[in-house]
Amino acid sequence: MRTIEVALHRLVSAAALAAGLAIASGCDAPRPPDPVDVVPREADLRGSPREEFRPEVIRWLVGLRVATAAFHDTTIAGRAGWNARITDCMEMPDSGGMGFHYANNGLIDGTLQERRPELLVYAPRRHGGLALVAVEYIVPFAIRPADGPAPVLHGIPLHRNDAFGLWVLHAWVWKHNPAGTFADWNPDVSCAFAR
Repeated sequence: MRTIEVALHRLVSAAALAAGLAIASGCDAPRPPDPVDVVPREADLRGSPREEFRPEVIRWLVGLRVATAAFHDTTIAGRAGWNARITDCMEMPDSGGMGFHYANNGLIDGTLQERRPELLVYAPRRHGGLALVAVEYIVPFAIRPADGPAPVLHGIPLHRNDAFGLWVLHAWVWKHNPAGTFADWNPDVSCAFAR
């Protein structure tokens, strides 16, 4: 596991350096995250199914964090296409919350792109504003019928959400989820501060 973390840290450091050089040269690129904060640690994935620790899945999660780092700023996310708020803050007693879901409608076409999830999930902050906490991949039943096989991303199947008519998969890449990286609800997320 340690070898994988070192290799991924180097990969993310190179991406952060490239983004930093773009900023220094006057490009309009977002400030990269600290690479140490990008590389998921085993502690970030505790409580999750064991298959999450496969190198392929860890590379996906790291790449996803790099790809969505700029979207902590909702203005940048909106300009990039994630501008349709499709839910109010979602919370379920005894399970936790999700937050607000913002869709990029141009991506809801039945294909799954590992670094371009259909939805960004934001939790309300105590003193206002929103914090990017997760992403969600979705495939409508109209495209992939509910009675057919589930879509799969890196060996992890999406599951049915009959209430919304979707196949869904959350990835809690920006906030630790004690219930698991791919769980729907996060017990550490609340809508108490939603406005």
